[in-house]
Amino acid sequence: MALKYKRVLLKISGEALKGKNDIYDKDKLEDLAKQIITLTKEGLQIGVVIGGGNIWRGKLAGTLELYRIEADYMGMLATIMNALAFEATLRKLNFDKVKVYSSLEIKTVTSSYNYRNAREKLQEGYVVLFAGGTGYSYFTTDTGASIRAIEIKADALLMAKYGTKGVYDKDPNSHNDAYFYKSLTHDDLVTKNLQVMDSTAATLSRDGQLEIVVFDIKGKDNIIKIAHGNIECTVIK
Repeated sequence: MALKYKRVLLKISGEALKGKNDIYDKDKLEDLAKQIITLTKEGLQIGVVIGGGNIWRGKLAGTLELYRIEADYMGMLATIMNALAFEATLRKLNFDKVKVYSSLEIKTVTSSYNYRNAREKLQEGYVVLFAGGTGYSYFTTDTGASIRAIEIKADALLMAKYGTKGVYDKDPNSHNDAYFYKSLTHDDLVTKNLQVMDSTAATLSRDGQLEIVVFDIKGKDNIIKIAHGNIECTVIK
């Protein structure tokens, strides 16, 4: 089956990298990397944003009684660690066409973000990793992913969930009668109070006419399947 998209931004939660007792699981990292390498070789242009939840959660910041701004920057640093871990995994698998851009630049290991350069690297077949969120506090990685997807002119923002095939009207893990949405509009995300992404990200996606595809990353080759339109999901546009 042919690829459904030419260029995408893949948003992965940090939990997708997490091991049972450690912040990283080698097999999970390698599985994700192998899927992305396969798709890149098929011709898909892929940008990736990875959250930092496996390392740092806002709940812990509350427990430690930290101010929101400091906590947010710690979360941004966690996303940089995840991007570097993913970059190292790709290189370990002999895939060297990878570039890490960070809103919070660490000159030794990341490059300063520039959307023109990012587009050029994508066209050259690089996997481009976007770290550091927006570079500002009070914004989530969902918002950062929406912005980057719009700036690189992605055909879709692929929102990977872990263990949930898409969007429901309520938590399907707690309610047997939860209704699954195959399609929604951006406005639905706000009016129906659906917990897909924060309202800022939803509004930005609407204004940027960005298609959002919500799918379950937990499954064999599910990233490959979603790129070919061969898996059940929720499409928001």
